[in-house]
Amino acid sequence: MFGFFENEQAKKIKGHLLNLAALAKADGHIDAREMNFILTVGKKNGMSSSDIQALVSGAKGASNDLPTNDSERFDQIFDLVDMMLADGVIDETEMDFCIMMAEKLGFRKAIVGVLVRKISQGVKDGIPRERIKEESITFLNYNELPRPKITIE
Repeated sequence: MFGFFENEQAKKIKGHLLNLAALAKADGHIDAREMNFILTVGKKNGMSSSDIQALVSGAKGASNDLPTNDSERFDQIFDLVDMMLADGVIDETEMDFCIMMAEKLGFRKAIVGVLVRKISQGVKDGIPRERIKEESITFLNYNELPRPKITIE
């Protein structure tokens, strides 16, 4: 059973790196800062540089191995947005990709653009990741205002 968990975790990490690689390639090339960011994320998750580079060089598009809980979903979209900002240029193709991935990650379509921009602005302003996460979770858990009860007399 432990081996199964390791394999599932490894699949999630590889899927995340594939998503980052697809974003990096969205503007036609992988900038050195983008590659360094992908390497940092991969190494943080126990992968070797050579394994990460092999994975990235073979990446064609987004992965189907998506996270299963809100915390992991947020971490993935945060990393995608953070990498979008890594080269100092926000390409419209990269922004569109981040928004599309936020939708694929299960965030409500009505808020994905605002979510990506909120993360982007927080990163630019130097706000710590956990604070952006806390503020975004509150934002994501926002429900419609209660509707008044209508009684027919």
